[in-house]
Amino acid sequence: MEYIALVVGFLIILAGLWAIMTRKNILKIIIGFSLFDTGLHIVMVALAYVNERTAPIIDGTVLAEEAINKVVDPVPQALVLTAIVIGFGVTALMLTYAVRLFKSKGSLEIADFKDAKW
Repeated sequence: MEYIALVVGFLIILAGLWAIMTRKNILKIIIGFSLFDTGLHIVMVALAYVNERTAPIIDGTVLAEEAINKVVDPVPQALVLTAIVIGFGVTALMLTYAVRLFKSKGSLEIADFKDAKW
């Protein structure tokens, strides 16, 4: 089952890369970045999955002595949660720049921004 999540994650990463590399509209590039970011999160969670283990919560069902053999590592989950928050902030910043660019030029096509090229 974890292989399905890996394949789906890699397909979403490829779709995001394709959108980033081939699209000429800034909004579509931002959507591609968001897809790429989401695919990375799915892959990270799928790689951290361990079959037949439980959530890292020490309570009556899992004793502290048995925790090393029965629970999954919580660090990848924490990293993914942090990456989601950072990705949200970066996406919000990119969308803010896109709004400012649209207000100044009236377009989001990369070809219309010749003054910013070398």
